[in-house]
Amino acid sequence: FRGHDEKEQSRNKGNFLELVMLLAEFNPDIAEVVLGNAPYNSKYTSPDIQKEILGIFAAKVRKQIRDEIGDSKFAILVDETCDASKREQIAVVFRFVDSNGILQERFFDLIHVTNTKAATLKENLCSMLSNHSFDIQNLRGQGYDGASNMKGELNGLQALFMRECPYAYYVHCYAHRLQLALVDAAKDVVPVTQFFQKLNFIVTTVDSSSKRHDELHEAQMVEMARRLAIDDLETGQGANQICALKRPGDTRWGSHFGSISSLMHLFNAVSSVLQNLAADSSAGANRADGDTSFNYLTFFEFIFIMCMMKEIMEITDDLNRALQKKSQDLVNAVRLVHSTKVLLGQLRSDDGWEDFFIRVTEFCVNHGIDIPDMQETYIMRGGRARRQADHFTKELYFRVEIFRATIDTQLQELDYRFNEKVMDLLSTSATLIPKNGFRSFKASTICELAKKYYPADFDQQDISGLEQQLKHFVVDATSSKELKCVATLTELCQCLVETKRHTIYNLIDRLVRLLVTLPVSTASAERAFSILKITKTRLRNKMEDEFLANSLLVNIEGELADKWSYDDIISEFKKQKSRRADL
Repeated sequence: FRGHDEKEQSRNKGNFLELVMLLAEFNPDIAEVVLGNAPYNSKYTSPDIQKEILGIFAAKVRKQIRDEIGDSKFAILVDETCDASKREQIAVVFRFVDSNGILQERFFDLIHVTNTKAATLKENLCSMLSNHSFDIQNLRGQGYDGASNMKGELNGLQALFMRECPYAYYVHCYAHRLQLALVDAAKDVVPVTQFFQKLNFIVTTVDSSSKRHDELHEAQMVEMARRLAIDDLETGQGANQICALKRPGDTRWGSHFGSISSLMHLFNAVSSVLQNLAADSSAGANRADGDTSFNYLTFFEFIFIMCMMKEIMEITDDLNRALQKKSQDLVNAVRLVHSTKVLLGQLRSDDGWEDFFIRVTEFCVNHGIDIPDMQETYIMRGGRARRQADHFTKELYFRVEIFRATIDTQLQELDYRFNEKVMDLLSTSATLIPKNGFRSFKASTICELAKKYYPADFDQQDISGLEQQLKHFVVDATSSKELKCVATLTELCQCLVETKRHTIYNLIDRLVRLLVTLPVSTASAERAFSILKITKTRLRNKMEDEFLANSLLVNIEGELADKWSYDDIISEFKKQKSRRADL
């Protein structure tokens, strides 16, 4: 809130003092006790005093979060980014189930790290956990992004934690960025990487000036008029709006899908703009860009990959969108992952290839794109030509080297992000949902799951007790009005507490809490970084690490900070140390 110059004679004192002055102007009661009318030593406008007060708020919020967790099992969500002053920061979020059975995700701290080696990150995190009396043996889940220093199975951060606590299962978290990860995986196929380079070049050429932007809009209107004349376009209120090309961004979720969809939608209009640019004698050097872009746009391989990526991204988009939700249910996430893999597998099959190629052919025919003879021999470029098989046709090239290779990268990425261990846990836990009707329920299978993955939480006696509780629970849930409609594990956990059944089914409650704690998808750390960019800007790039972390904590966990009155904070402030008496 502070500005650079808060002197009384300053004309721009910063947000804090300007806000105080505004409040004083509209409220005489406030005006009598602030700034010049405040006691000499009680103006609370000193930066040091403000930091102390903020520190008190932050300490109370952290204590409240620590008390909420208590001795419960918890998961940590960690992500890293650079702030406005290029300092590497890692956000730490705790995921746990509170005493009321409600799943919580609490931002806890922002830690500045000088390097991002896995050992250094672990040292900083362990220090933070130790300072707040967290037992690392209660760690039951880890969620990180796809950085190699975190995901590494041998020396990554998740591996280092699992050496101390083998039940802190790692889930490839921040799955709301799945679309970006799948695009990166697809770029392992060289033609796909070249496609996105060409796509970016086309968008830049068409949308780099306001003149061409207007030409694109005019071309769209001409195209709409043509299609309306031949009854090829449906009309209606809000339909057929003028739109623009979207630029693919390496950090923007879903931007690649949006960019491809917009280009396919505006294909004729874009083609018209590029042809006019290539033929415009006054365009100078831009004529070359227009001609190159038009050649890219009308090349069959470009069209083929564009249609292929749109098909793939349409399949994965539902999963991507679902995982962006603040609290995505674990079981539904499993179903979406499974269905996404099945649909990709169907697309990869012989029937999927034939249907897809028909759609590509129709697109090319409708837009005047030349289709090559797929039975011709394809000559690979470079040294690969010497190693290619005899009679390697263009059909084999497009089908094997591009189509199947790209889909395989998507399936491999999904397998890696949602590994077999986690999928086993989540798919088995789905049988506990009362709304599912216990169709696939087997008490012995669930007991084996608890014994296999959580031996530290269930001894042999607990396993026997769990099996009996599960049998009673099924009978109870089938006839209970409160439990019949429960559709998620999160709701089940909360319902057990609300109906006091967690005391009867204490072992089931323990298992459900462990399963809910697994961070299959969450955007909490990313949301913290959004607040970071608002709090620490180019104009306030000298904020100290502690001040920045406290500011974020009080902002993000404002509902906890609101529990204390200003009198409580001032009282705590006065107790911290002796201060000079008011004059």
